Parts: sequence; C-alpha cells; structure tokens
Amino acid sequence: MAKSVNKVILLGNVGKDPEIRSTPSGTMVATFGLATSDRYQDPQGNWQDRTEWHNLVAFKRTAEIVRDYVKKGSKLYIEGSLRTSNWEDKTSGQKRYKTEIIVNDLSLLSGRDEGSGGYSRGADSSSSAANFDQRPPAGHDDAAQSAEISDDDIPF
Repeated sequence: MAKSVNKVILLGNVGKDPEIRSTPSGTMVATFGLATSDRYQDPQGNWQDRTEWHNLVAFKRTAEIVRDYVKKGSKLYIEGSLRTSNWEDKTSGQKRYKTEIIVNDLSLLSGRDEGSGGYSRGADSSSSAANFDQRPPAGHDDAAQSAEISDDDIPF
C-alpha cells in the first residue's frame, strides 16, 4: 500500500468554552469548536471574511490541558488528524456523518491578558500558568545590550 497522510494544521480561536467529559473507562475527553478565517475578494472587488468552524476532540492528557487552559476566545495552534464517523439517525433512518479533528498537539497562543497561560503541550505541567513566560522583563536583554554591532560586522 502506498504511503498516506492524514494531517491537519489549524490556527484559530475557540468559539465557546470546551466541554469536558469522561468515558466509562475513565478517559478524559474534551470537545470544542475552533474558528479559522480567510479573506477573499468578491466579484465586486470588496474584501470579505469567510469563517470556517472545525469540531475538535482531545483525549487523555491533551484533554486535561484543554480543561485547564483553554476557554472561549483562546487562540490555538493545533496539529491533528481527520476522523469521520457515521451513524443511522434513529428518527429519520438516514445515514449521518460527522467529521472531527483529533488533536495530537496544541499550543496556546493567547497572551495572559486574553486569559490563557501561554501553555504549550510540551511544557512542564507542574508549573502554574503564571510561570510559563520565562522571558526577562522588557529592557533586560543582556545579550542584545552586550553585543555591539557595527557596519563592519555585516557580511553583505
């Protein structure tokens, strides 16, 4: 069989607070919607925004991160894969489909003033949200202050 790829990359905003639940076996599951937007020019030459809504599902540790750090308005970078499920509607008997993105990795891009801690899935989960920004305060960039650059240092 030839190699195949099922990868989704999204950068967008959460539309409402995530819903958190557990499976009967105790696995945590987070479901939430993410909006992405693009801009296009209509036939009259006016710029229009088009918003696309994506259904996302996160499991286990990623779901815990979503529970603790993601809320309505959070800006997220998501990597995941598409999964389509189908079922038969009990009332109409019609076959229904739902496509979701299974979150494999996420990074919070919102600043603290927007309510998120700036968490990236790979960060140490024992830290509090207030301690994620490890940058020194503005004006304390020792490397930039100690490195004097002149025109002679530029190679072109």
